[in-house]
Amino acid sequence: MNGLDAFGGDALWVVLLKAVLIFVVLVLLTLFNIWFERRVVARMQHRVGPNKNGPFGLLQSLADGVKLALKEDIVPKAADKVVFVIAPVVCVVPAFVTFAVIPFGPEVTIPFTDTVTPLQLTDMPVAVLFVMAIASIGIYGIVLGGWSSGSTYSLLGGLRSSAQMISYEVAMGLALVSVFLYAGSASTSEIVAAQADGWWYAFTMAPAFVVYVIAMVGETNRAPFDLPEAEGELVGGFHTEYSSLKFALFFLAEYINMVTVSALATTLFLGGWLAPFGLGHVWEGANEGYWPALWFFGKVFLFMFLFVWLRGTLPRMRYDQFMDFGWKRLIPVALGWVVLAAIVRLAIEDRVVDRGPLQIGAVALAVGIIAYVVVVVVSTEPTEPDPDVPAPHTGTGAYPVPPMPAGGAVRGAAAPLTFTSSGPVQAGVVEEEAR
Repeated sequence: MNGLDAFGGDALWVVLLKAVLIFVVLVLLTLFNIWFERRVVARMQHRVGPNKNGPFGLLQSLADGVKLALKEDIVPKAADKVVFVIAPVVCVVPAFVTFAVIPFGPEVTIPFTDTVTPLQLTDMPVAVLFVMAIASIGIYGIVLGGWSSGSTYSLLGGLRSSAQMISYEVAMGLALVSVFLYAGSASTSEIVAAQADGWWYAFTMAPAFVVYVIAMVGETNRAPFDLPEAEGELVGGFHTEYSSLKFALFFLAEYINMVTVSALATTLFLGGWLAPFGLGHVWEGANEGYWPALWFFGKVFLFMFLFVWLRGTLPRMRYDQFMDFGWKRLIPVALGWVVLAAIVRLAIEDRVVDRGPLQIGAVALAVGIIAYVVVVVVSTEPTEPDPDVPAPHTGTGAYPVPPMPAGGAVRGAAAPLTFTSSGPVQAGVVEEEAR
């Protein structure tokens, strides 16, 4: 059986086995990714990171999970208790369900049996749209969690999250349209098969890939796009009032969503479970058996490292800048690329031009666009002010702009303190306080 015909005929025990394995893999990946993030950020900041619980601190995430489970579960008085409890569940369940259509590998034989089945729970003609639809349900959990807490900070975090996810899902969806056009299908397994010729869509459709990567970071509320949880403004955002296991569910949903968008990026743009660097042409068994699962998770961990790298290097954006970037930059670029991809696809179908030169031209165009954007960003960086030009007047000296010192800005160390004393008793008190 090939393509979608390979799905739908598994026995019940095979379906249950796959579902349990997906659940276990995602939970273990969450524990590992938390440890991985803390270790990598610690290395970036010249710290040690977790290293006590287990070898290399690998059991630190498990210890944190046990600690969360044993903490006191607090429900605010003003909270809507039913919605307050259901909201974390609404967040975490879609995070698990979306992995049902992610392919981990080709057809394999289950050990100790004669059963042959794909390394994928199920597939459908609109599998990618299914992922987008199910992932959107998680937004309701965040909004309901913020609203039901009865806190202004939580409500603002929930509203921010809903606006952020909606705006960045538009760009993400447009980035995927060009993939559908070239693959001729929205099925995840067929998209992977369409990249078997070695031309991964990350190269032939680099603008769509870049838009998707930026949008997936914004979609998962991760730094530098973690505006719904901005502790400097909203304490903790939508989960400010949550504790114990309910907070752990929000935490679990965030990390599983990171794995989900990374797995989707791997499937759609990096060839899925196909062996990298043309290894399949050198080694015939590279794309057979359980080896493809290794290639798949290796590519996923590249995106996980990207998430950690961004968190450890970039500062948080201002909210209005973040929304402007999504609506005024990402969406127009994604829309323009979809139109261009549709024209090129039509030219290929009508045999106006050959596919090879078009793919090379698409790569060259993508490199040119990226180089142009880099040049524009560098050229528009703020320059140092001219010291001969007087600074503009910024206020009248009243609140909220304090008046400048009479002699200008004070530089260097503060002036030493001086005490005026008229007697030996006062001087002794000052010396005692100094000691």
